[in-house]
Amino acid sequence: MHNEEDMVAVTLEAVLQADNLAVAWQAVKANHGAAGVDGMGISQTQAHLEKHWEKIARKLLAGEYRPAAVRAVEISKPQGGVRVLGIPNVQDRVIQQAIHQKLSPLWEAEFSDHSYGFRPNRSAHDAIRAANGFVKSGKTWVVDIDLKSYFDEVNHDRLMRLVGQKSRDKRLLRLIGNYLRAPMQQLDGQRHKRQKGTPQGGPLSPLLANIYLDELDKELEKRGLSFVRYADDVAIFASSPRSAERIRASVVAWIEKHLKVPVNREKSGSGPVDESALLGFRLYSDGRIGVSPKAIRNLKDKVRELWDAQQSLTSKQLREQWQQYILGWWNYFKLADWRREVEDLSGWIRRHMRKCFWLRWKTPLGRINALKRLGVKGRSLGIGYTGFGAWAVAHYHAMHQALSKATLNRFGFVIPWDFAKASP
Repeated sequence: MHNEEDMVAVTLEAVLQADNLAVAWQAVKANHGAAGVDGMGISQTQAHLEKHWEKIARKLLAGEYRPAAVRAVEISKPQGGVRVLGIPNVQDRVIQQAIHQKLSPLWEAEFSDHSYGFRPNRSAHDAIRAANGFVKSGKTWVVDIDLKSYFDEVNHDRLMRLVGQKSRDKRLLRLIGNYLRAPMQQLDGQRHKRQKGTPQGGPLSPLLANIYLDELDKELEKRGLSFVRYADDVAIFASSPRSAERIRASVVAWIEKHLKVPVNREKSGSGPVDESALLGFRLYSDGRIGVSPKAIRNLKDKVRELWDAQQSLTSKQLREQWQQYILGWWNYFKLADWRREVEDLSGWIRRHMRKCFWLRWKTPLGRINALKRLGVKGRSLGIGYTGFGAWAVAHYHAMHQALSKATLNRFGFVIPWDFAKASP
């Protein structure tokens, strides 16, 4: 535990030190984040703070500062689905980041080695490797605990009692409480007050989420369980179905009693690791790491969306959009050493590309001219007059000749795992 001196040091004055604020500003600036409800970006906020910071600092120190509402933004999860973020304005992000920089080191020293989410020098890949280690040791049954809408359900009173363990500065604690309660401005402009939850989107929320769940980590450690936690994803590994089910029942009961967070019983359960998924990956009982079926389905849905010919994008924009998505996807999932389901999609994805370009060429003359430019000659050009649908045409020899794998790669329409497979 930290001594009295450490706790006293985490004051609002320490948070607002010039060097701490300078580091916070650089961190927020480097993230290139979106504007908040005030519509002010980085440069506008910089001008505003240069002019008004002294007044803002006085309000903060007097306990009179009120954070702005957070802006609701929907983003796609890497494994599929949508997450709603609450984006504070840039000014509030800087203040939150400054608080984070002072509180985080104190908590980091005590956080569990089994916790991987939103922590320095730790990643989802580290969590998967650790989980795979448990599986290889013979713990081939897994208990999945799904905390229902966790980031929306955090109990503010309980959280603030925990935060108070590291600071007794009432002004700082009140400021953090105000950030927790800042209203959420929805997509339609309506604002909703918040009495619980710590919405993702601000620099402070991930730390607060880990502080709240640290007690769970400590309880699981005390029980000697093999587990990994990444934010609100909790997976506990056991050596038999009976043991897994016993763990599931007792841990769910403990969470609901002590954390006051509902557990989604429909999504929580126990079973063989081969039939479960963790952070988009599938762990096999023989030690392989694969991509989960849901992640594959989500990838296919995204391919259909990105290669929809009705988008009014140039070929360059199509390429940039595709690369941004697929390179990010592959950077996440390349940890998998069992890739058959992914590699089997290569031809199907290229067929979607060819279908998209065929539809974009629109008319028989446009299609024939495009095919000529791509090296198709003679009778093969007759495909330009076909009445067959675009999906069928995308499979024709002439389209494979025009938009071969090599040609698509040359123009930047890459499938990254093909290169990984080809490399020694």
